[in-house]
Amino acid sequence: MNDPLGPLCSIGELARRTGLTVKAIRFYSDRGIVPPTGRSPAGYRLYGADALARLDLVRTLRELGVGLPDIRKVVARELSLSEVAAAHADALAVQIRTLRLRHAVLTAVARRDSSPEEMDLMHRSARLSEDERRRLIDDFLDSVFAGSAGSGAFVGIRRSFTPELPDNPEPEQIAAWVELAELSQDGEFRAVVRRLVAHLAAEQEGARGGPRPGLVPTVRELVGPVLAAGIEPGDGAAAPVVEALLAHDVHVLTRLEAVNDPRRERYTELLAVINGWPAPESVAPVLDWAVEALRVREPVGGSGCP
Repeated sequence: MNDPLGPLCSIGELARRTGLTVKAIRFYSDRGIVPPTGRSPAGYRLYGADALARLDLVRTLRELGVGLPDIRKVVARELSLSEVAAAHADALAVQIRTLRLRHAVLTAVARRDSSPEEMDLMHRSARLSEDERRRLIDDFLDSVFAGSAGSGAFVGIRRSFTPELPDNPEPEQIAAWVELAELSQDGEFRAVVRRLVAHLAAEQEGARGGPRPGLVPTVRELVGPVLAAGIEPGDGAAAPVVEALLAHDVHVLTRLEAVNDPRRERYTELLAVINGWPAPESVAPVLDWAVEALRVREPVGGSGCP
């Protein structure tokens, strides 16, 4: 039996030519996706040449994860193939990101030998949407930069404090994000950073002739050579460095104690991991030296450190 499009074939012949089972073809046929063109005198289904093309399309779409309702709309021309492909590509992208996050969390748990509670926290933190992560960090930054948000000088500083977890994070970025998120909710740490920002704001507002060098670069420049030379904080040779530090800021000890909080350095380390930045050089040795030197030596003139 023939039709205008060519010879008709039985469901068995169609199965042989497509590699699909008779059961699968019958399933698609019953759902109107690949309807028979006609029937044999004995009542068996017969299919035209277009059935081959449809079955090839159906098999490809099924292998790509497209559901039967959408496949039916494509073959019925209710939806274009490009529309269905775009929708499923978007859905697949979400699934891929979810799988990558799960892989990253499980890898991080394995590396850290995490407890069940830590794993749960890591999983929940990783699943936060970008907007949810942004709100969590904005809450922290709004808190520590309160009163300085309108200053153009602090826009870049705030940005340098902002973590940006990538869409496809590595396990170490997931672990760093969870630790940083916890740290950002620490009230004592927020108070430390708030004091640092306030000191920096006061320093820049009181500067004449342009911005002054930052405290940490100044300490590194002054203390680095004497530390490398093996000079102890209580040695007489440390006196010129102490005087130079006090000349930079009479309240330098108070500021250095805040800067030298290990949580601040840990935050910068985690930030570098999350944002893919080079690991920051530790300034703890020069800060430790400077703090101890300021504590053990009375400043020249007896002005004292608060």
